[in-house]
Amino acid sequence: MTEQSPRRRPPVAATPAPVLQSIDMAYLCDLLRRLLAIPSPTGYTDEIVHFCGDELRRLGIPFELTRRGAIRADLKGAVASPDRALVAHLDTLGAMVRGLKSNGRLELLPIGTWSARFAEGARCTVFTDQGGCRGTILPLKASGHTYDTEIDTQPVGWDQVELRVDAICSTEVDLIRLGFNVGDFVAIDPQPEFLDNGFIVSRHLDDKAGVAVLFAAAKAVLDAGITLPVDCHLLLTISEEVGSGASSVLHGDVAEMVTIDNATPAPGQNSRESGVTVAIADSSGPFDYHLTHMLLRLCKDYDIRHQRDVFKHYRCDSAAAVEAGNDIRTALVCFGVDASHGYERTHTNALRSLAELVALYVQSEPTVQRDRMELGPLLGFTHQPVDSRD
Repeated sequence: MTEQSPRRRPPVAATPAPVLQSIDMAYLCDLLRRLLAIPSPTGYTDEIVHFCGDELRRLGIPFELTRRGAIRADLKGAVASPDRALVAHLDTLGAMVRGLKSNGRLELLPIGTWSARFAEGARCTVFTDQGGCRGTILPLKASGHTYDTEIDTQPVGWDQVELRVDAICSTEVDLIRLGFNVGDFVAIDPQPEFLDNGFIVSRHLDDKAGVAVLFAAAKAVLDAGITLPVDCHLLLTISEEVGSGASSVLHGDVAEMVTIDNATPAPGQNSRESGVTVAIADSSGPFDYHLTHMLLRLCKDYDIRHQRDVFKHYRCDSAAAVEAGNDIRTALVCFGVDASHGYERTHTNALRSLAELVALYVQSEPTVQRDRMELGPLLGFTHQPVDSRD
């Protein structure tokens, strides 16, 4: 098979080296505040899609939507192929009404994978057909004056909690009268705090902080007036927390995709709440060797603090894209989130470092020029180190 020419002629001059961009952290943090204020559990993401579409219009970035609302925006480069993509997800964890109880409370089913331990005490909104109703998720034994030490021995699980709605409601008939139904979506309050020392504490930093990083990196490149070497697609998915993610929003010409998501600082992990965590593998297997090492080189060359990690209980948009049959190189770069899928915390240093890396990446040449061909000869195919270090 012969190599095909790109759709647009490449520039005559060599592509300039990437330039480390200054990230507008006031913009990043303000955008993150606004993203966190919009409820978006998987399956209930329309409003955050509208918000992001309006922000893309404001930045002058063209975009399209899939039928269900995943966004594909386009930063044009000097050459169309082999193009690349950056992806972050808009959907968050949440819950759904599983049953109407005789005591006027609601049984719940989780949306996404998270423990009922972190649901206990959460303020939330139930979205009925008539509108939103506020409430609190409580353990079945919630009153110390009633249950005393039994509270401490109650098991943890979704069958051990119930949602108390903030309405006069003490029977199943009351719930029906008020318009509650099995299948109503439940959005968990983020309760964000932006501290003076740079820490950000909130639910749903996974992955709204990643979305803010993506926008801030794109804004930095646009503000600098940089012509990218190849087209770059900004993808915002709406079902990552339930596993499908970037399975359908990819452009057919995309050769490499970098996912922006959270890392997991914890005992036994190498992730931190500072710098960039470059993931080498997650539960779906290793990420692409060459794309990952290109990102590591950018960190080293531009003195971006970073660390490597592997994740055993983790799955991201990259896995969904590959499992859907896309033959692309994938990588995962992360901001550290302590207590992920719980009461999450990150730091602005990590968000800044990650946005700097993303902005450098989109200015870089494609990882492998041969990737413009879906199928081709052995000539130009990559090598990995095999010789001994002696």
